[in-house]
Amino acid sequence: MSTSHAEAADNETLTDDEFRDRLRELPPSAKLVAKVLESDAPLSQGQLAEESLLPDRTVRYALNRLEESDLVDSRYSFKDARKQVYFLTN
Repeated sequence: MSTSHAEAADNETLTDDEFRDRLRELPPSAKLVAKVLESDAPLSQGQLAEESLLPDRTVRYALNRLEESDLVDSRYSFKDARKQVYFLTN
């Protein structure tokens, strides 16, 4: 995530309606990943694949689409600093 992208995400707080409108435009895999994160976050990419029953590659694609729409953000895991964990921005 670029600095300007991160700053834009920090300055922008989405309402539930705006969040849903952005999510509505995304593919089904991104919607499923968002639903999993809604109930159980933060999760790593591997954990998301396990919970959603989607292949790793599909989860990676879904996360990229969610990040492009500023619906998901990530940070390094406290348990394993080699891994990123993902969570919804709203």
